[in-house]
Amino acid sequence: MLFEPLGQSDINASRIVFGAWAIGGWKWGGTDADQSISAIRAALDSGMNCIDTAAVYGFGLSEQLVGEAIKPYKRQDIVIATKCGLRWDVETPTLHAESEGKKIYRTLSRESIQWEVNESLTRLGTDYIDLYQTHWPDPLTPADDVLDTFDELISSGKVRAVGFCNSAKADLEVATSRLSFCSDQEKYSMVDREQESANLPVVRSNQLAFLAYSPLAQGLLTGAVTADRTFAPSDLRHGNPRFSEVSRRRISALLTVVDSVAKEVSMSVSQVVTAWTLQQPGVSHLLAGTRTTEQAAHNAAAGDLLLSSEALSRITDAANRFEGFDQ
Repeated sequence: MLFEPLGQSDINASRIVFGAWAIGGWKWGGTDADQSISAIRAALDSGMNCIDTAAVYGFGLSEQLVGEAIKPYKRQDIVIATKCGLRWDVETPTLHAESEGKKIYRTLSRESIQWEVNESLTRLGTDYIDLYQTHWPDPLTPADDVLDTFDELISSGKVRAVGFCNSAKADLEVATSRLSFCSDQEKYSMVDREQESANLPVVRSNQLAFLAYSPLAQGLLTGAVTADRTFAPSDLRHGNPRFSEVSRRRISALLTVVDSVAKEVSMSVSQVVTAWTLQQPGVSHLLAGTRTTEQAAHNAAAGDLLLSSEALSRITDAANRFEGFDQ
């Protein structure tokens, strides 16, 4: 497993990060607690040391499962990243989503962040968080105000470093002036490449970490989502045009090239997709959503795969020909 610092911080994190959204069950058709805990431990035992979760994942459940899973390990050996800014227990002027009978609101006010960090610490069973991130921007709270609150958390010892997720480029540029700010987490994959002209140039020029989430496009780039696959109504992929027959056919054309490279290096399609993503300029870490021990070991095995320049070019050429998703 290869490791990289989180930006210019002294936090060294595995380039493949355990993505803990799915184990919370929310929008992923439920969860199995024992299986989820075993998956986290399998990931740690396979070489990963970083886990990314969020308060809203499973409405606290994901953080609780992470806290339970890490109990047998030395806390200093694990990098915990979590997020704030989405509340389902209060109402604010900014409605983010309605799901599973709950209304989820955005807020990054000082009072809310101070309350949320304590709740997350309790659920995680720890007295500090390695990387604390905004989940989504709050239109009512300027980035500078958020960063002031983050500085307070660092001074208190509750947080080691901070970052943004789903960030506007302008906010990211504001944040780069803070020494404690080290990362940006955005959706990025070979079929979601908008960040190449948005935040990634800022990331590279300021030596920030870039955590790519959904690198397998919610399973589309694994090769396992066949045309006849169905999804439960509670699954976020249900009714999503990205998973239409047209979209899956276009993805299949792209994966034909990826599969040829996978055969050459004796790895799976998803492992080659992972390696390609990690070798894109500015991408330092990648979140691999994981629900089982088998997936954990499989994801970790891609942690030291380096593709040749020729293989990278072939895949990139195919990705450049991708026609986009069905609308």
